[in-house]
Amino acid sequence: MHVVAGFSIACLAAVASACAGSAATRPAPKFTAVDDGAVRAVLAAQQAAWNRGDLDGFLAGYARTPELVFTSGGNVRRGWQETHDKFLARYGTARPTMGRLGFEIVGVQPIGADGAVVLGRWSLDGPNAGAGVFSVVLERRPEGWKVVHDHTTADPNP
Repeated sequence: MHVVAGFSIACLAAVASACAGSAATRPAPKFTAVDDGAVRAVLAAQQAAWNRGDLDGFLAGYARTPELVFTSGGNVRRGWQETHDKFLARYGTARPTMGRLGFEIVGVQPIGADGAVVLGRWSLDGPNAGAGVFSVVLERRPEGWKVVHDHTTADPNP
């Protein structure tokens, strides 16, 4: 009985050692070219939705969470719902009131395997015309890549 118990402990130790060794040799997850494309696709889908007059489609690129942060015009908004309500009040849900949105992505910078910062320029034609710079932080979430932090600034008036 003692030998069996000793053998069991030795087997458990060997299995634990093997598992620890394989975990140590497993490569760490990386941000890949596929991830870069997926992040860019989120912004392309947002731009297309906006230009269709589809506010809900545009906002689908944001994490639907109270932790979402959106800063613009010196204001900090927290949460998806507050962000939605502000966009709805300012732009409505129709092409004529929303105008035409353009994005120019300057770069995508990985933050580990599950995050990225996108730096870009935006331009908007229509009733709320303007242009400026944005940086958005995206996170890989169970539902896909989503914006969790958006900092948008407008160019100064000439």
